[in-house]
Amino acid sequence: MKITKVDIYMLDAGAQRASRRPICCRVHTDEGIYGDGEAGIAFDYAAPAGVGMLQDLSRLIIGEDPMRVDAIWEKLFKVSFWGQGGGPVVFAAISAIDIALWDIAGKYYDVPVYRLAGGQCRDKIRTYYHVSGSTTEELIAEVKKAKAEGYNAVGHLSPFLDEPRSQPYYMSYSCMINEAVDRVGLIREAVGDDMDLCLELHRRMKPGEAIDFASKVAKYAPMFLEDPIIPDNFDDMAWIADHSTVPIATGERIHTIQEFQMLLQRHAMAYARTSVCLCGGI
Repeated sequence: MKITKVDIYMLDAGAQRASRRPICCRVHTDEGIYGDGEAGIAFDYAAPAGVGMLQDLSRLIIGEDPMRVDAIWEKLFKVSFWGQGGGPVVFAAISAIDIALWDIAGKYYDVPVYRLAGGQCRDKIRTYYHVSGSTTEELIAEVKKAKAEGYNAVGHLSPFLDEPRSQPYYMSYSCMINEAVDRVGLIREAVGDDMDLCLELHRRMKPGEAIDFASKVAKYAPMFLEDPIIPDNFDDMAWIADHSTVPIATGERIHTIQEFQMLLQRHAMAYARTSVCLCGGI
């Protein structure tokens, strides 16, 4: 079996996610089996780069045996100048192709991909309800809705509200921290202790701010604080984790196994938020 062509296209994410258009690929073979994959570069401003990188890497796999998944991964990782440590655009494209190749393998053997990856480990997985809101009232309503639908955890819960990134914070430091803490308290009061609150900080804080916020919000027992700072300084992330009684989560912007290794060695995260469409694939 040989790879014959790769189609690349963007999906319509709908009105609610208008700024995000998932970039996907379909890898075709000469036996009529095809596989689909997705690149984790979805924002419109990065879409041309994601499409271009997929086009470049796709040329390198024409004629290859799609069942040699690991060999193709190594080729894509090593053959280009930017492959090793080439950044999220490169790894998003590698991820899309890798996922598509595993899809082909699963179809060829007529089994779920998890069978090829070592077998089933669990019968079910816990999920959380994704909430957002531009006011405290909207967040509380969303969390109550999640509880009514049977969820016992909510994620993407921003104590600083979901404001556009172009809008700078206008509050004093004291108001910024204390209002966010009070907001979490109101949410906790509204839904009780049988709901886990996974707080999303959107990489908007400085290390000292994150530690201060963590110490004050800990009384409301959030499950974790996700991405308190930009995840490009693993020592700073470790410093926050070392000074916080609230577990730290990060990883959705991390794209190499070496980066995850460095974070884990530093005890810089309690929860690895891995994106299969960005970290190199399955």
